Amino acid sequence: MSQPLLEVRGVSIRFGGVEALKKVSMSVHAGEVVALCGDNGAGKSTLIKIISGVYQPDEGQVFFDGEPLDIRDPQDARAKGIETIYQDLALADNLDVGSNIFLGREPVTRRFGFNVIDRPRMAGVAQDVLDQLDIVIPARKIHGPVKMLSGGQRQAIAIGRAIYWNARVLIMDEPTAALGVPEQRKVMELIVSLKKEGVAVILISHNLHDIFSVSDRIFVLRRGEAVGERRVSEVDGDAVVKMMVGDEYAATRAVA
Repeated sequence: MSQPLLEVRGVSIRFGGVEALKKVSMSVHAGEVVALCGDNGAGKSTLIKIISGVYQPDEGQVFFDGEPLDIRDPQDARAKGIETIYQDLALADNLDVGSNIFLGREPVTRRFGFNVIDRPRMAGVAQDVLDQLDIVIPARKIHGPVKMLSGGQRQAIAIGRAIYWNARVLIMDEPTAALGVPEQRKVMELIVSLKKEGVAVILISHNLHDIFSVSDRIFVLRRGEAVGERRVSEVDGDAVVKMMVGDEYAATRAVA
């Protein structure tokens, strides 16, 4: 197999007396979806925060395109092409679609001798991004606050923002949580589209149906340690759950 686009090698991190991650190694290739699974407290959020520059590991190294990745904050990660979409989406509810796509990176133009935000350009980009992702939002809503949009439309805007800024690795934290079935299906379609465009996706989800529908590999953490990695074609949901909870699951099944 070709060189991974992103690789984590032997990463450990401690918070006081708690070792949140213990020599964890994982990788993801361009155009691949890797599902990151684990029970609450397994270390999933800690791992993605290391990849996205929120935390610095105590040991180990992250590599990007085969080179050591030196990032000190999320801005560094985004500059490299690593984007993270958290459950809260980090959208500004009172702003329109274009303003959210450019949030913090607004283009400016000169008018009457002054630098002003180029809102027509932002609106045009917003429409182009939505067209690229095959997302239909009425024009009156594109120019209104995103709080008026559905959960699926808001998720699409967060994905569109990452794609516009040339994300090469997209980390998605529970992207279908609190969405209805049709909206869940649309988000899954977007992930498949990202794969076709060569974007590497790390998917965190408790929804096994979502995981098996779009993922290529499943990587499991338990109590801060890597306990299993399987190709989707080689495993079923029952085996994934067993890796996530270990002996406790086996004991429960035996009693049942």
